[in-house]
Amino acid sequence: MTNMKTTKEPALNRSESVTAPQESPLVMHVRVVSGTGGGPDKTILNSPRFLSELGYRSVCVYLRDPRDDGFSVLARRAAARQAPIEAVDDFGIRDIGIVSRMRDLVERYQPTIWHGHDYKSNLLGLILRRRHPMELVTTVHGWVHKTWKTPLYYFLDRRCLPRYQQVICVSQDLYDDCLRIGVPESRLSLIDNAIALDDYSDQQDSGVAKSQLGFPPEIPLVVAVGRLSYEKGFDLLIQAVANLIDSGEKVSLAIAGDGAERAALQGLIDATGHGDSIRLLGFVDDPRRVYQAADLYALSSRREGLPNVVLEAMAMGVPVLATNVAGMPTLLQQDVNGCLIEPDNLDQLQSELLRLLGDADTRQRLSAAARKTIEQRFSFRRRMEKVVRTYK
Repeated sequence: MTNMKTTKEPALNRSESVTAPQESPLVMHVRVVSGTGGGPDKTILNSPRFLSELGYRSVCVYLRDPRDDGFSVLARRAAARQAPIEAVDDFGIRDIGIVSRMRDLVERYQPTIWHGHDYKSNLLGLILRRRHPMELVTTVHGWVHKTWKTPLYYFLDRRCLPRYQQVICVSQDLYDDCLRIGVPESRLSLIDNAIALDDYSDQQDSGVAKSQLGFPPEIPLVVAVGRLSYEKGFDLLIQAVANLIDSGEKVSLAIAGDGAERAALQGLIDATGHGDSIRLLGFVDDPRRVYQAADLYALSSRREGLPNVVLEAMAMGVPVLATNVAGMPTLLQQDVNGCLIEPDNLDQLQSELLRLLGDADTRQRLSAAARKTIEQRFSFRRRMEKVVRTYK
């Protein structure tokens, strides 16, 4: 990670922002979650403190399996961000009791705005509005997590989204998808994910950070953060780094996250014989520890929206190499503020890793430009001003 001058969130300019309503309406964010959550939860849990400045109360409602211990991590994050949070028991796709449990919560909170974040919350919003008048808004974060249920989720969203009053998309491809399934363009907004800059200004010596993760401080470290699933392409990243090590390059790789592919990825690492240099860190509660140690962030995804982890890495001044998927071309310009490669291309991934790891000057330049991009285009405060406009 490269040291750089940090810029904090600008003070809210009331003359430029949306005027807050006289009353204090309540926004109810609703999302299904498993484990420790993902990128959308960073957006959800950051929202209340910014909405408060704009005159809105809010509560973050999570539908979760009560047997899932991972939710405690989200609860801690909510407390750290002073985000009001409610956990509602959810026993899966056949659990019709979720309707009555959510009805009780809606009766208690009386939300003005229901803000869904996935297929089930979108469906529940339509059902509950029959008895509780409220504005229906949703954010489409993407349908990238491929399981046998994914076609069902997409089917339900195709029927729910056109009935919502406002639909927010986090990338152009999702915006286009929503147009195709019949959401009127007048109800669509394209609002990128964003970063609360003040949360990503603390710096630490990268050598110290590497040592804390158990890596040699003198060896370049590539990092990645995300759910261990096929679409993230971590198998390609592991193989590319292993090939570089086999060719005599000194490089390490750290992947933070957990998921269904963990055993398979660990097996791949073991097969390369480079377990000391290539490691799965498991779930890391505060990924800033990982970014601080990084010489390069690698996004190897086969499918993606506009991932928060890339924005976070850029905000921390880490140069980024990413696959040219979905929202990435709108974020990165080749060799200006990052580098792009084609997905599922092992040779190109390997050659770009080699080029960037061997060129400290280029990494330094990309690092400064990456942070500047986040400061200028991806301020969370500005994002929430745009979101509030959809609430009107």
